[in-house]
Amino acid sequence: MMRSLFSGVSGLKTHQTRMDVIGHNIANVNTVAYKSSSMTFASLMSQTTQRASGANATTGTGGVNARQIGLGVKTSAINVNITGQGASQSTGNPFDIMITGENFFVVSDGSQNYFTRDGSFYVDGAGNLAMTSIGYNVMGWQVETDPVTGDVKGIKKDTVSALRIMSAANKSYPPEATSHAYFSGIIDKNDTDVTGENGRVVNLSFYDSQGYTYTAKFSIRQSTDDKNTFSIELDKIVDSKNKEVPVPDGVNVEDLFGGASEIAAATTIKLKDGYQLTGNTLTLPTGSTPPSYTIDKADPDSLDALATAFGYEGRTDDFLQLTINTAAAGADPVTKSIKEMIEGGTFATEFAAGLVDPADATQGYNIVGRKFNGAVIKFDGKSGKFSGLNGGTGSTATLNLGALSKDGNFPSIEVDFSSISSVDHKGVSTISATNGSDDEYNTGSGRKEGAMIGVSIQQNGMIYASYDNGMTKLLGQIATARFANASGLEKQADNLYSATLNSGEFDGIGVDITASGDYMSTGQLEMSNVDLSQEFTEMITTQRGFQANSRIITVSDTLLEELTNLKR
Repeated sequence: MMRSLFSGVSGLKTHQTRMDVIGHNIANVNTVAYKSSSMTFASLMSQTTQRASGANATTGTGGVNARQIGLGVKTSAINVNITGQGASQSTGNPFDIMITGENFFVVSDGSQNYFTRDGSFYVDGAGNLAMTSIGYNVMGWQVETDPVTGDVKGIKKDTVSALRIMSAANKSYPPEATSHAYFSGIIDKNDTDVTGENGRVVNLSFYDSQGYTYTAKFSIRQSTDDKNTFSIELDKIVDSKNKEVPVPDGVNVEDLFGGASEIAAATTIKLKDGYQLTGNTLTLPTGSTPPSYTIDKADPDSLDALATAFGYEGRTDDFLQLTINTAAAGADPVTKSIKEMIEGGTFATEFAAGLVDPADATQGYNIVGRKFNGAVIKFDGKSGKFSGLNGGTGSTATLNLGALSKDGNFPSIEVDFSSISSVDHKGVSTISATNGSDDEYNTGSGRKEGAMIGVSIQQNGMIYASYDNGMTKLLGQIATARFANASGLEKQADNLYSATLNSGEFDGIGVDITASGDYMSTGQLEMSNVDLSQEFTEMITTQRGFQANSRIITVSDTLLEELTNLKR
């Protein structure tokens, strides 16, 4: 038989194999992250009819090359262009991830790890990040938490495990009580709200330990004796429905902040027309019902009527905190509040000590100060900068709300005043209160319970959840694998690869994708890296090669036919 006949046959088979490779490439032109293959040829073997000989110096003849007849062709190698980056395809799905670089995702069927560039993922019914096509779990590293506080400390890069991102613990973010707050802005000494009896109201919103929202209402008033001194008093605490939080018996809301102090309030108060005060008896205008009251601490109506008589209608508490000098002439000042006089049973005699003119009660009463429970802030008269709190150089006061709840859900809040100033602002104060510390992270601001509203994946594979309370939480990190010889991986079905001896083993831990300069992009998938123009060109050359080899067979057959015809 002619050797060329079998050479032609090997050529047909090898070109058919090459056509199989080309056909597979074209079939997967739209397969996600498919890596194209190419085939190379090699001479099959040669039959040596004469070996090579060297030159003969004795006879003077030269050397002769070997005589070899080739016996066909074989497949040399089928190479996968596994490091060739495919183009990106935008999908808009946040769980579709494309790797730029040479790393691979690690996925598992529960018993064995595989590797893939197909990043079309989704979250399954159990909350696991998985492959959309076959449901294999995406593997990564879990978060490391503080055993005491439960706070996330970071990623623990240990043996990879399935990433369960929609667990019950991850679907919500726990509430936290407010622990810090600060006042900021300007107190303008010409602000009529600040200089008025009612003061300027400032609200501070805060959270209790269960995430409920409350508002502390403060009032700011100026001292009439020192224009650079102001009082900040807690008036009440209201809940999210503007309902006042009740204070337990024996506790005044003013006692929750700052402490007892006295601030100058030099002024004169007078009885309104129609009212008359004689000892403990307040006579109301003609026609009033009742016509008079006996001032008594046990009778709130009498106290309200007394405040109204001096122009403090609706502000009884403010009126009762006014103080007068009850000391005899020439003696050291002794100030008492109107409330102290009434509760001590000395109102009839001591209040009269404040008369401007003892012989003429219509001249009114001298008020020298105002007692309150709160904080006294002072500003530098030259620069207008904050200079001290409660007579000292400190800048923080404690809002102690623990007395409001037996369950301990109300926090103690450290309130900082160092950021405020007292400068000209056209008679308008801008002072406000903010929960949290005046730092980059607003530390201690507190929060309500948060529900998960989104998941995002960073370029390094870290997965973060965002919540409707403004918080974010690290859920884990997608691990990747990198091989010394990625082309040595063995193809499996469903866009998967498995490690081989020639690719290098997977250590079970993986690598951070950014360690080698690679990165992940979300909302995109890697397309096939098949080049159709190249495939069609190779298809033409393969077709011609197959055609030429078929001619070898037909010509060899013709020669054999001539040989058999010799007997005719």
